[in-house]
Amino acid sequence: MIVTVTLNLALDTTYRVPGADWDGVNRVAGVHRRAGGKGVNVARVLRALGRDVLVTGLAGGPTGQAIEADLRAAGIPHDLYAVAADSRTTLAVTDPDAGRTALFNEPGPEVSAAELAGFTRYYESLLAGADAVVLSGSLPRGVPSDAYATLAAVAASLGVPAIVDADGEPLRHAPKGRPSILKPNAEELARAVPGSPAEGAEALRGQGAEAVVVSMGAGGLLAVTGEGTFRARMPYAVHGNPTGAGDSLVAGLALGLVEREPWPERLRRAAALGAAAVATPVAGEFDPDVYADIHPQITIS
Repeated sequence: MIVTVTLNLALDTTYRVPGADWDGVNRVAGVHRRAGGKGVNVARVLRALGRDVLVTGLAGGPTGQAIEADLRAAGIPHDLYAVAADSRTTLAVTDPDAGRTALFNEPGPEVSAAELAGFTRYYESLLAGADAVVLSGSLPRGVPSDAYATLAAVAASLGVPAIVDADGEPLRHAPKGRPSILKPNAEELARAVPGSPAEGAEALRGQGAEAVVVSMGAGGLLAVTGEGTFRARMPYAVHGNPTGAGDSLVAGLALGLVEREPWPERLRRAAALGAAAVATPVAGEFDPDVYADIHPQITIS
C-alpha cells in the first residue's frame, strides 16, 4: 500500500474554454469538479494502475466535506484528519485549442499547532503496513516550512520510504528528513538551490536526500542517485493540459520504489506517465494510448 499525504487538500475546478479570450468575457464549454491536491492526483493514477492506496491529509469545513464525498464516490480509500477552517478551492482554466492553462490556487485553511501535532500522530499510525509514502503539494497557513522534513523523518524511523514533491522553503528543508526521493521540477530546483540542475540535485543529495529526480517537461528527467546520474529523454512533446503531469510522474516513481525497479526502468515509466497525463483534460488521469506509444521510445543514458 502507498500512502499519499496532501496537507493542503482542495476541491479542484476545471473550466474548459475553447478559443479563450484571456482579456475578455468567455463562455465555459465544460466544468469539472473533484477532490484534488497533488497527493490525491498521485493516488488516482496509482489506483488506475491497480495499486492499493490510502489518501490522507487535512480537511475542514463545507469544502472539506465535499472533498471527502468525492473521494468516497470515486472509491478512493481515504482517512482524513479534520481541522476547523475550511479547505481550499482551486481553479484551472484550460483552452484545448491553444494548449494553454491558467491556474488559480487559494492559500488554504489556517492550521493550528495543536491540529498539526494531532495529524502527525495520526499519520504515524496510518503508516503501519505501508510500503511507501508520498508527501506532496503546498502547505496550508500555519504549517511550518519544515513539515515535510518532519513527516519524512517519521516515515524513515518506521522503515517506510518517502517521496517528497515540494517547492520553496519546504523543498529546502526536505532533505533533512532523509527522503528516499526528492522530486522538484527544474524551476523549483533553481529557486531552491543555485547552479545547474545537476549541481542543484547533487547539493540536495549532499544535505540528506537519497536521490533527487528533476522533471524538465518535454526535456525529460534528470536523476541523481546513489547508483549514478541518469537522464531520461523524451522522443517528442505531448501538448495539452500540464496540470497533474508531475503527479503522474511521482506515481511512477512510487511504483518503481516499492517494486525495486532499476533506475532506468523507473525513470522510463515515470516519464511516460507524466507525458500521458498532459494528454488528458484533468489532473489525476493519464492517456493509456499515449503512455503505450511513448514509453518504449524514451531513451535513458
